[in-house]
Amino acid sequence: MSFHPVPETHTGTSFAQRAGARLAVAVGRPLLLLPPARLAQVLGVVSRGARPAGHDRTYRARQAVTTVSAVCAGREGCLPRSVATALLCRARGEWPTWCVGVRAAPPFGAHAWVEAEGRLVGEELPESYFRRLITVGSGSEERSPS
Repeated sequence: MSFHPVPETHTGTSFAQRAGARLAVAVGRPLLLLPPARLAQVLGVVSRGARPAGHDRTYRARQAVTTVSAVCAGREGCLPRSVATALLCRARGEWPTWCVGVRAAPPFGAHAWVEAEGRLVGEELPESYFRRLITVGSGSEERSPS
């Protein structure tokens, strides 16, 4: 039996939020084909001039993305989910910290996520669970070397 992910259902996600999320998912899709360092460079350019995103608004953006995209809602959808969430925040003039990294303890596993106000967004895990390898913050935040 194969598992087919389905979008999540979040009450309170407006039509406008869903439309913006669909656009962010669509714009983000071709970026996923880039090598990680190049993707970070592109996102760095996109994030220029943005103010740091707040945790609550970033969480709502993540919810909108997972509402409209089964891929983003799926267990293996961390990269498209994180990119689309960051792009949706950028449409509002904000930027969360976009991160790619690995689990801090075995077994090894790569993951992509967003943070805002120094906290993981939508990840039910302790802050120390992941080790960041690449980060792209807003223009006022530090970026990892690519």
